[in-house]
Amino acid sequence: MELKDIKELIALIRKNDLSEFSLEQEGFKITLKRGYESQPLTSGFSYGPQLLGPGQLQLPPPGQGSPAQAAQPHAQADALRDLPSPMVGTFYAAASPDAPPFASVGQQITPDTVICIIEAMKVMNEIKSEVSGTIAEIVAENGKPVQYGQPLFRLR
Repeated sequence: MELKDIKELIALIRKNDLSEFSLEQEGFKITLKRGYESQPLTSGFSYGPQLLGPGQLQLPPPGQGSPAQAAQPHAQADALRDLPSPMVGTFYAAASPDAPPFASVGQQITPDTVICIIEAMKVMNEIKSEVSGTIAEIVAENGKPVQYGQPLFRLR
């Protein structure tokens, strides 16, 4: 498979809004995924295709800005940034209905802070913030479905 063929596959994935595509033929395997689940979030987000490993290419989710937009400094020092969902599933703010929430407005978080649980395919996934900041807003609703890339929290 040549680079132009891979570029055509990427264009088809974007056009049809697919989240994952795999192809295997004659000893060659390629998996294309839209998402950032295997990469840690930093203060800025990566844009454009990201190489993950042998035969894997990661694409930005639909509606994300260009690299030029990402490089522009924020107009305000206290501008809010979204902390997106790393997967599709059901958002839970706490470990159980009677437990305190993992994160609350005004709370300082670090990259290792567990901020919520997302249930996907009957598996409870603890989600860490992977960035530092202060929670300014909780966007997702407890017990409601979330999509990949959907804002869960807004940070300062």
